[in-house]
Amino acid sequence: MPSTEPAPSSDRSSRLAPLLRPFHRPAEYVLRALRSAAYPLRGIWYFLRRPAFYPLFTGRLLPLSIISCLVYFLLFSIAFLPQLAFLVIFHGWAGAWINATVLVLGEGLVIIQGLFEGFFVDESRVDVFDATLINYGLTDLIAPQRILFFDAPNSVKMLGKPTTQAEFQPWSLVQIVELIVFLPLNLIPYVGTPAFIIITGARLGKLSHYRWYKLRGLSKKEAKREISLRAWEYTWFGTVAMILELIPVLNFFFLLTTTAGAAMWVAKMEEQARIRIGRPVTDGDQVANASDGPVYHDDVV
Repeated sequence: MPSTEPAPSSDRSSRLAPLLRPFHRPAEYVLRALRSAAYPLRGIWYFLRRPAFYPLFTGRLLPLSIISCLVYFLLFSIAFLPQLAFLVIFHGWAGAWINATVLVLGEGLVIIQGLFEGFFVDESRVDVFDATLINYGLTDLIAPQRILFFDAPNSVKMLGKPTTQAEFQPWSLVQIVELIVFLPLNLIPYVGTPAFIIITGARLGKLSHYRWYKLRGLSKKEAKREISLRAWEYTWFGTVAMILELIPVLNFFFLLTTTAGAAMWVAKMEEQARIRIGRPVTDGDQVANASDGPVYHDDVV
């Protein structure tokens, strides 16, 4: 007669389950943060492996990178030492060097965003985003919004003129003002600099899929709902993107690679949604679950 006693391994699992349950939710949040934070870094590797993307950087953004180098050179020559001397009083030498460096980099970012980013970079970011989606087989998302040359040798050359307004992120004076307002956080010892990067990065992350929402034809209310459902993920995506933007000279390059990473994230969510519903996504579809990607349905709330 076979034994009815439970196997020792299953018995141990049943005993451990109640002990591990309190850690399940925190572990899930950590995993979601790591996944979203990885996309800006994955975008660097993705961009570098595709020479077809290089003209989008060298054609317009390389000269701007040289100009940004001049901006940072002037700031570090003129503003760095006085701010370092002031911060040494409150932070000591070690902390003052870090905070003064981030403070000057933030000041440079404000100047560069105000003068160049919104006017010269956005078109290139739209092209990187759209070309990446085409590479992932999401041509049906792009085709209604711009002319495409389907016989072109690569996704970048496929891109014709947009037939509707095309923005990767809207140029925002509010975002520049927020950068200025939060810059003094760097004066706070220890926690000030991480707080500055996370707070400003959270807003940056929330704008990373602005183009995607427009491609799907979502209203402001629908887009706001999706953003709120992914607020945790956008915070960590934006934090890594913000750190990359603070790197002098290379910040324009990282704008494009982060854009590629944002499109890779979209491709993953679109893949999950299309498998789940068994059809292409339409403009009337809407997200229902943010943690696993969008689940679309026809009843728009």
